[in-house]
Amino acid sequence: MGPLLALTSAVCYGIVDFTGGLLSRRAHFAAVTFLGQVGGLLLATTAALLLPADSVRPVDLLWGALSGVGSGAAMHFLNRGLSHGAMSVVVPVSAVTGVGLSVVCGVLLGDRPTAVAWLGIVLVPDGLLASAGVALQYIALAQAGAAGGLWPVAAGRVAAVLVLLPSAARHPRRLRLPPLPAVQAVLVGAGAALALILYLLAAQRQLLAVAVVLASLYPALPVILGLALLHERLSPKQMVGLLGAGIATVLLSLG
Repeated sequence: MGPLLALTSAVCYGIVDFTGGLLSRRAHFAAVTFLGQVGGLLLATTAALLLPADSVRPVDLLWGALSGVGSGAAMHFLNRGLSHGAMSVVVPVSAVTGVGLSVVCGVLLGDRPTAVAWLGIVLVPDGLLASAGVALQYIALAQAGAAGGLWPVAAGRVAAVLVLLPSAARHPRRLRLPPLPAVQAVLVGAGAALALILYLLAAQRQLLAVAVVLASLYPALPVILGLALLHERLSPKQMVGLLGAGIATVLLSLG
């Protein structure tokens, strides 16, 4: 169940990044990011209320909030890059370093992946630069206890909104989107929150190192959609990277 949840999270994130990237080309990326986090807060809070928690500890909320700081920063820079860069380049770059850092931290925190899982981890490309916000998002959220339910995700959305609020307050005109793009931005953020919920459930059932890598395979979907719908070109190295990601998925699921 853990690998399936992590892969479903990856699909959600892939759709979110593609749609959010397209929206960031029509509206200011800062507005898309901020309204998206508001949408994520609404969905996460509703889900947390509908799924009661056994015991919400302050430490779990703090881990969730720290994860939200990473989310806010990662989405800000990701949407900024997508507003003028190619899907098939920006999204994979944003993910790779986050995966590497998360896996290393997971091992340091006590994870012991099997030999097959290690092979899958090694096959994920690690030669690109990316935001550490992705790693912070995944590592911190995975530290929240299962008894806290989905409240760590909701706490993270609060923190993400607060992180982005100063920039939004300095440029309030950026947030004045027409009704349709505004609703679309909120829905994109709600999708991102759903992806994090699925990741949290996966991390509670799977080694952190494996859950992170599987959930972080989301760049494959924006790349494919970018090639098919936006007619972007994929370099030979990127084609090899996508193939490696596919093989890694199989190995990690088996490991």
